[in-house]
Amino acid sequence: MARFETAGAIDCDVHPPTPRRADLIPYLDDYWQEIVTSREVDALELMGYPERTRPYMRPGWEWTGDPLAQMQKNLLDPLGLEGAILNVVSGAHALFDPYLAAAICRATNDWLADKWLSRDNRLRASMLVPFQNVEAAVEEIERRAGDKRFVQVLTLAMTELPLGRRTYWPIYEAAEKHGLPIGIHAGSNFRHAPSHSGFHSFLIEDHVVQPQGFSTQVASLISEGVFVKYPKLKAVMIESGVTWMPALMWRMSKDWRGTRIEVPWVKDAPADIIRRHIRMTSQPFDGPDDVEDVAKTLDHLLSDDMLLFSSDYPHWHFEGLDVLPEGLPEARVNKILRDNVLATYPRFGG
Repeated sequence: MARFETAGAIDCDVHPPTPRRADLIPYLDDYWQEIVTSREVDALELMGYPERTRPYMRPGWEWTGDPLAQMQKNLLDPLGLEGAILNVVSGAHALFDPYLAAAICRATNDWLADKWLSRDNRLRASMLVPFQNVEAAVEEIERRAGDKRFVQVLTLAMTELPLGRRTYWPIYEAAEKHGLPIGIHAGSNFRHAPSHSGFHSFLIEDHVVQPQGFSTQVASLISEGVFVKYPKLKAVMIESGVTWMPALMWRMSKDWRGTRIEVPWVKDAPADIIRRHIRMTSQPFDGPDDVEDVAKTLDHLLSDDMLLFSSDYPHWHFEGLDVLPEGLPEARVNKILRDNVLATYPRFGG
């Protein structure tokens, strides 16, 4: 059983199976159906994470039969969730063809709406848009903006350019206009080596360096002035872990004091900007085993607003349905499970 009562909670990171070519064909026009068939394009094949391997899923949570029925049985119903946000981490992020990327993103969103959101009113979804085609990304946001079941715009932690660059600002303008946070999910579009020192040899190295990607994006969004230009925008770090954030807040605020002549638009300490605009999902939780140390780690954030509940279903980061780590201060649990989520995703009740 879960250590905390989760009835009424909202899960901010749930993964349906990544749609294959056969899933998306009905949502593509004739031209793109021919292209993806003749080129044998399959978005799943571009993923760097082994979705069908045993470490990816908890035993008993493998995709068999109707995946939505499985999700209802394994997650939504036993935890008594009020809602869950579906995040499709697609190979569309890595496509070099900007037009094909736009077509795959559009089809994926239509597939989500048809096969998932329409079948369970607890479900919401992140919107997949092609960051390698900014004009098409804005068009997709506008196309789907009227459907309040889409509550977020999704991208990756390791992208072609740092996310603060002005190239991406039209996406943020459209997102802010429609109350859509930017969800930054663990993963890479493989434009660059995953680490700052090159390519690594083993999966453990990839796991260890993921927070560097998140740190880079947070620093870029702040330094480039994204949150100055778009003061209502929030960015959610998904599957980022938590313990890296206090160190980044301290280090960036310290160094900003000596270098802020370069970024005169950053008028507040980066730690304060982070507390206002950056949120993190709770799984996988990378905190210490000692419950007192968990509380101390979260205290270093100096904020009760930053952590959002997630299970990262069907990934295997915890035992059974013990989705919340031990050591969370009970006074914060309700905020993590629901209040912080609703404050971050204003479209959720729409």
